[in-house]
Amino acid sequence: MKGDGCMDYYKMLFKRKSFHLFRGADEISTEEFCQLEGFLKTVKPLDKNIHTDIRIVPESETTCSRGAQYCILFYSEPDGNYLRNIGYIGEQIDLYLASQDIGALWFGIGRPEQAAPDGMEFVIMLAISKMSAGQFRKDMFKAKRKSLSEIWEGDPLPAANIVRFAPSACNTQPWIVAHRDDTLFVYQYKKPGKRGIMPADKVRFYNKIDIGIFLFILETCLDHDGYEFTDVQYTECAAEDEERILTAEYRLHAK
Repeated sequence: MKGDGCMDYYKMLFKRKSFHLFRGADEISTEEFCQLEGFLKTVKPLDKNIHTDIRIVPESETTCSRGAQYCILFYSEPDGNYLRNIGYIGEQIDLYLASQDIGALWFGIGRPEQAAPDGMEFVIMLAISKMSAGQFRKDMFKAKRKSLSEIWEGDPLPAANIVRFAPSACNTQPWIVAHRDDTLFVYQYKKPGKRGIMPADKVRFYNKIDIGIFLFILETCLDHDGYEFTDVQYTECAAEDEERILTAEYRLHAK
């Protein structure tokens, strides 16, 4: 999948990484900053009916303290699948940043100093700084992720072994894809009784963002592998405590 300006999202899947600390960071130039602002205007939402706002501020104007130069703040109407929508939008930006050698970190616990726009709430931020090309991922397959059998049911498509590496909060990887006939069913998945150190409400909150990230990466991989999915259906998140929550259905056609 390529965005405006032919940005190759698929290629960036193999390069991007989470920078938990920005050691050896350089400054994002004025030109790069302006290009980033321009790119933010081109991102595609999962739900165009949900109003969002994206702002870039110095890290010092947030509670983030990872040595970043800036933080990208995501705000949204708290409506429908707004968390999933933010994840879908944000992953486009995450991959764009990698293409510009700008490191990024999804920073869930950070808060901005400024108040949210009227009718919106702050959702999450990306901390960012300019890094050298050599600091990005060299071998994605060395990253710790669930096995293919844990996240994919049915015949695996070529995309299956790539989508495993989608980023997620605390590396929870809360997804399962079931391939049945010509349809992919994507579920938000939570292993019963397991959540790590995060409170249950926070797990649900971040897992919804994670699913949005995953859906964008899945669509990027399917597009790269020559599949069309014009009749995709995104479902509403309902029963919060179910082990599996259906989030999307993709009817696949070869291009």
